[in-house]
Amino acid sequence: MKRLWSIIPQSFRRRTIWVAVTIFVRALLNFVGVATLIPILILILDRSAMDTNPYLAKLYAMLTPDSYSRFVIMVCIAMVGIILLKNVATLLLYRTERNYIYGLYKHLSESLYLSYHNRGFGFIKSNNSAVLTRNVNVVSLMFVVGVIKPLITIFSEALLFTLIMGAIAWYTPTAALMATALFLPIIIGFYLIMRRRLHDIGELENTAQRLKSRIVAESFRGYADIEIGGVFPLMFNRFETTINDVVKLRKRNATIGMLPQIFTEVGVAVGLAALVVLSLGQSGENTGIMFGIFAVAAMRLVPSIRGIMSSWSTIRYNLYTIDTMSDATECEHTSLAHEVERLNFNDNIELRNVSFKFNDAQSATINNLSLTIKRGERIGIQGTSGIGKTTLFNLILGLYRPTSGGIYVDGIELTDNNIRKWQNSVGYVSQSVFISEGTIAENIAFGHTVDNIDYKRLNEAIKLADLKEFIEGLEYGIETRIGEQGSRLSGGQRQRIGIARALYKGCDILLFDEATSSLDNATEQNINRAIERLSRENRALTIAVIAHRDSSLDYCDRIITLGE
Repeated sequence: MKRLWSIIPQSFRRRTIWVAVTIFVRALLNFVGVATLIPILILILDRSAMDTNPYLAKLYAMLTPDSYSRFVIMVCIAMVGIILLKNVATLLLYRTERNYIYGLYKHLSESLYLSYHNRGFGFIKSNNSAVLTRNVNVVSLMFVVGVIKPLITIFSEALLFTLIMGAIAWYTPTAALMATALFLPIIIGFYLIMRRRLHDIGELENTAQRLKSRIVAESFRGYADIEIGGVFPLMFNRFETTINDVVKLRKRNATIGMLPQIFTEVGVAVGLAALVVLSLGQSGENTGIMFGIFAVAAMRLVPSIRGIMSSWSTIRYNLYTIDTMSDATECEHTSLAHEVERLNFNDNIELRNVSFKFNDAQSATINNLSLTIKRGERIGIQGTSGIGKTTLFNLILGLYRPTSGGIYVDGIELTDNNIRKWQNSVGYVSQSVFISEGTIAENIAFGHTVDNIDYKRLNEAIKLADLKEFIEGLEYGIETRIGEQGSRLSGGQRQRIGIARALYKGCDILLFDEATSSLDNATEQNINRAIERLSRENRALTIAVIAHRDSSLDYCDRIITLGE
């Protein structure tokens, strides 16, 4: 409970109190619904109750019916009306609980999404994207519907159970003792038997679901390599094994889910049989009323106890979600406002004694590096694989923070407070340009809605990136949809879209991270000529390029070789 409370955001804790109030009121209304059946039961089983029961006598005098039969009919109509109103009120009160549950889901899912994002590029790279996606979209939902909602149900049903048992004890202590003797062992026994099993099954299914999601994501993401390598049968066998585990665990959980109903129904049958045995040799009227009250109470107690047991089972099954949701820390959503201000870059970028070491690495990838890049300069970066070229770019881009040393733009150190402003001034084209599932226009004007695209600037970027001829040959032009991850584009076209995106952004510095290494020679030369032409036409644009081949760096003013 302490861990659960720590996960509930501050903004929801006050609402939790109101939910508790509605739970109490709903329990009272459900109790009233059961209580309204008692007068009908007494009137049916004991006609003399009109004389012996003062409450019924007062009601009869108030209504002044013509006959006993009409009085019973009037009581029945009143009972139906009360139950109808009770259910309408219960439905209205449930809206508070419903809005709380799904509002909490929305908040936690968003907070978990933001929490993962705010941990930075290193965290994203070191974790499986399929697992993070499942946590944000699925586990957050299972937490509220599989832990919080059942917990509310337990409190509500336990309160109703207490009220009903108290009323039974007041009217007929024998029936209350019998109900307690029957149902309490059932609840305790179910708890002791299933406590560990349900938790273990839930943990195992979560592991299997994560693996299944990863297999599917990898199968589609690496379709070409998997198909050419003939690996799909192996992938499918892994998927089949995993889904068999999920099905087996779900079957076990479904069987356990039936046990509360079986336990409670057996308990009621035993209770009714015991009452029949006890009634032998006793007066019929009192025994009949006690038997009837027990039956009416059991009609509502059985679903209540079943709800408590089923909800507890659900909580145990989904306990694994608590560990995941502990990462859903409070995040200021207002900080997501689009930042348009830029950090001025008029002179140079300096790396002063910069070192960087990954958390799980034995040694630093970048060690005590000092480097100055002047505005308008064209810099080439070379070095053996693994020497830290991409890491250097990620440091300049602000995706990584230096372990020691600092990065300065015109003498201003890059910090968490200004890194967004700096990133607004930087363009980046990687070896594998990210393409969203949208149109060419949306991918070039990345981050802008269709209504906010500046088409004059868009067409200029298309022209400078040598995309004009390609786009004019398409039926729908810039409105052509290019598939998931640009599946309908060639490698050169993807890179040109990346260049056009950086140009549309109007960046001051453009970084190319082996942007042509996966292209054929002719396409690579075309891309290099496009970059060189960009540099000639805009001498204020600073360009830094990582490349293995010297020919890709011919237009650079100087070349820096890391590791020397």
